[in-house]
Amino acid sequence: MVDKKKTTKPATPAGKKTAAKAAAPKKTAPKAEKAAAASAEKPKAPAAARPPRPQKKAAAPQAPARPAATGVHDLAPAGGATHYRKRVGRGPGSGHGKTAGRGYKGQKSRTGYRHMRGFEGGQMPLHRRVPKRGFTNIFRLEYDIVNLGDLDRFEAGASVTPQMLAEARLARRSRPVKILGDGEIKKALHVSAHKFSASAKARIEAAGGRCEVLSR
Repeated sequence: MVDKKKTTKPATPAGKKTAAKAAAPKKTAPKAEKAAAASAEKPKAPAAARPPRPQKKAAAPQAPARPAATGVHDLAPAGGATHYRKRVGRGPGSGHGKTAGRGYKGQKSRTGYRHMRGFEGGQMPLHRRVPKRGFTNIFRLEYDIVNLGDLDRFEAGASVTPQMLAEARLARRSRPVKILGDGEIKKALHVSAHKFSASAKARIEAAGGRCEVLSR
């Protein structure tokens, strides 16, 4: 057999290749050179000032949802004031079918269920847990109170009656009037009322007036 000799190319050092590439001048495109030269020759124009932005217009007031009623045929309840009646036992699609909102079994699910007022399921109700003291007098009589300082607005020598006190908004017509001795009185008045305190009576008489007790 004949041995074939392998021929190998002489290896070039890597340093020579990189040096040759660095020494070679770089080629630049002719179009790019022309554009750069033109931009260098032309002077840059000053930037124009931006015009001020127009102010936003105020939002127009919203129109009412419904025009004003012009007659009886336009009258209607306000939105959300009326609701549909709750219809129960009309099938599972309504959400209130089958047990009709009453749950399963028990006394509350039966027809005719009623409970005593205050019933709490069998535990001691509140009105029995709270302690009791005293009583309420059903014959209590409420008086409208008028002080001597309020009577100083009337003229000297005038006769003051419950009707005049009601017109002056010092008492009500539906209640009896009681005169108390808070304040001072320097006028002689003829005061008619349903009740007088001892101090009020003494001061009215000391000022030259007199007191008249009215029947209820």
